[in-house]
Amino acid sequence: MTATVDTIRQTTPPDPGGRPAGRAVTLRLGPVSARFRWRAVVVPVVASAVVVVLGALSLGRGDYPIGIGDVLRTLVGAGEQNQRFVVLDLRAPRTLVGVLVGMALGLAGALFQTFARNPLASPDVLGITQGASVGAVAAITLSGGSAGALLGGLGVPLAALLGALGAGALLFTLAWRSGLDGFRLVLVGIALWSAGQALTDWLLTRAQIYDASAAYVWITGSLNARSWDQAVPLLLSLAVLVPLALAAGRVLGVLQFGDDTARGLGVRVSLAQAAVVVVAVLLVATAVAAAGPIAFVALIVPQVAVRLTGGSRPPLLASALCGAALVTGADLLTRTVLPEALPVGILTAAVGAPYLLWLLVRGRRTPA
Repeated sequence: MTATVDTIRQTTPPDPGGRPAGRAVTLRLGPVSARFRWRAVVVPVVASAVVVVLGALSLGRGDYPIGIGDVLRTLVGAGEQNQRFVVLDLRAPRTLVGVLVGMALGLAGALFQTFARNPLASPDVLGITQGASVGAVAAITLSGGSAGALLGGLGVPLAALLGALGAGALLFTLAWRSGLDGFRLVLVGIALWSAGQALTDWLLTRAQIYDASAAYVWITGSLNARSWDQAVPLLLSLAVLVPLALAAGRVLGVLQFGDDTARGLGVRVSLAQAAVVVVAVLLVATAVAAAGPIAFVALIVPQVAVRLTGGSRPPLLASALCGAALVTGADLLTRTVLPEALPVGILTAAVGAPYLLWLLVRGRRTPA
């Protein structure tokens, strides 16, 4: 049995910028064949290498610098006691949370944008992160009454998780009309975002000053003081959700051709739409519960990934890995380059806000 490789030009639609998608390669091994594009393979590999390098640098850099060699020895249990404490107890959980949160947000953004066929469809715009903010701020600021005691007893991460899930449930319920339409999903999401922002502001205005300060740090999005208590549940959650999201990629590809075509191909459209949205909401909820609403990652990363790979829609795996690289790199910059350690969400917002303006201006200039 021999393997053959065929190279075919322009076998996929152009990318969003109108550029050719590049070469596609068909690999045949007997009766089995698979088709892929080189850029769709190279980009995830390079992004994985970048994440590994940034993670290693993050473990070694800080107020107590440790060389890469000492970091590797510590990871295999051969480092000094103080190095093991710094690397394994302080920096490793923070770095792991950053990688996992970036993966979850990048993957969720790719799911939402592909489903809605809209580059603005991200958890930040659809109100899911605002729902998490409402839950977390309520848990921090409400000290009196049975509701405040209940939320405070749950803890900030669980309250944020419930807030995100509640916002996702509202989004799903209000946007559902014998199925989900991408345009209606975005409109309902913007309304939920506005309502969540107003409720968060109201909670902050009635809070004590020290509670408001703590809540503001959380809603900015930060990896500071992340521990294994956040890293382990997040890792277990993504071990289930990431395979489900990647499995949804084939269904998303079919849904891109329209509901009627998808039904003709045997896809149960309503069930598939519901599954994609539920998985995306769960990804956002677990990420926000672990590190707060790190802004614009889910908005930027899928569009960067689709331009790097040259495809016709945001690639799921590349978006996840690029999200991990963005969050890990931003956290490394805030700790080692900037004169003051800032929450990672401030840096991602500083990058994402101009990108959002550019996306809006570009959309207005694009002919219908």
